[in-house]
Amino acid sequence: MMTFEKDFLIGAATAAHQVEGNNIHSDYWVQEHMVHTDFLEPSGEAVDHYNRYGEDIRLMSRAGLNAYRFSIEWARVEPEEGKFDEAEISHYRDVIRTCRDNGIEPIVTLLHFTSPKWLISKGGWESDETPEYFARYTRYVIERLGSELKYVCTINEANMGIQVAAIAKRYMQQMMAKMQAAGSAQGGDSGKASPDASKSPAATDSGEKAAQDGTVQMGLNLEKMMANQKAAEAERMELFGVTRTECFTSPRTPHGDELVMEAHKAARAVIRELAPHIRVGLTLSLHDIQALPGGEENAAKEWADEFTHYLPAIQGDDFLGVQNYTRTRIDASGSLPVPEGAELTQMDYEFYPQALANVIRRVAEDFKGDLIVTENGIATADDSRRVAFIETALAGVKSCLEEGLPMKGYFYWSLLDNFEWQKGFSMTFGLIAVDRTTQTRHPKESLGYLGSFRG
Repeated sequence: MMTFEKDFLIGAATAAHQVEGNNIHSDYWVQEHMVHTDFLEPSGEAVDHYNRYGEDIRLMSRAGLNAYRFSIEWARVEPEEGKFDEAEISHYRDVIRTCRDNGIEPIVTLLHFTSPKWLISKGGWESDETPEYFARYTRYVIERLGSELKYVCTINEANMGIQVAAIAKRYMQQMMAKMQAAGSAQGGDSGKASPDASKSPAATDSGEKAAQDGTVQMGLNLEKMMANQKAAEAERMELFGVTRTECFTSPRTPHGDELVMEAHKAARAVIRELAPHIRVGLTLSLHDIQALPGGEENAAKEWADEFTHYLPAIQGDDFLGVQNYTRTRIDASGSLPVPEGAELTQMDYEFYPQALANVIRRVAEDFKGDLIVTENGIATADDSRRVAFIETALAGVKSCLEEGLPMKGYFYWSLLDNFEWQKGFSMTFGLIAVDRTTQTRHPKESLGYLGSFRG
């Protein structure tokens, strides 16, 4: 059987909000409990990883994994502006030490989508002050935990807001086209839509497909977001003091995109000042963008938006976290639906594990630091398909290593079935199933299968 060298990191990943539970000071927690929420259900106690991390880490170790990527929750560490909670630092120190006690290398992410509620009330990720706040939080964490870490990801999927903005724009264009078509069909002015056109099955389908065809790699409920938009403004004003909540995953402006890079660079500078031994980088959500005849220009623009325009900000990083789940095919009209008859995951992504190696090779053309696959996985109820996905993905990683590419590790998403953001608990990505009535863990065959690749 194919195996990797002993120092190659083979592990799994989680995000604090999705697994820990009761993240009550975060922006997402507040939004989950709004009357006009975009979430199918609240995260609640999630899968109680906050209290059960020891059990989960031991399950990884027994299965043969040697690394764990997890996030420190900013909203726990700094629940009020400028007021830090030392008990939470102690908690994460215990997580790190439990990893080490079990032969697991801890890879920490400082921001995985969720932010403190107070940050959003101050303008969130479109505010010029946010990079400074993020650097202050980073300093507090690294002063206390830096000596125990070798790898830090500053920001998870730093390009997510740009991807969400593109999807939202595309969805609105689809909705307008559907409404205009409905107006024409009813013999009215083609420029004016029927009041009920947006409620048609076709319009609803367009929203779902725009959010689910793999062009954004997180669980969104885009149609509900749009429907709730007006009604939620007053509620957001009451809860956050603003009508527009600029969360990390909100549709991002070009200026907001620049601010995310400024936050990354500020955090990187702090880490190198306080703990120069730490290897630092960020992660990006990257698709295997495939140009069909006539789609070359659109595909090049898509890759520039997703990756190459970030190069000036990340070329000084020690590593890049590559996060990939599927491919995107593009022709002269733009992104295409998945091919007819293709196998789909629960997220309605195309089952296409060979995308990972394609992305690694393309990234390595321009980024000259180390590469770590910080997320790659599949949402499915059929664990045999997860095993097949992992087999093909890791064969691709192995081939990239044999070609001399600086691959340092692979992290499957996710360790546990968990809270998939706006889609709730319905998407099962995990190597470990969780009975949420008792929080009992049930390791799947795929957990041991992943561990078997370790040399």
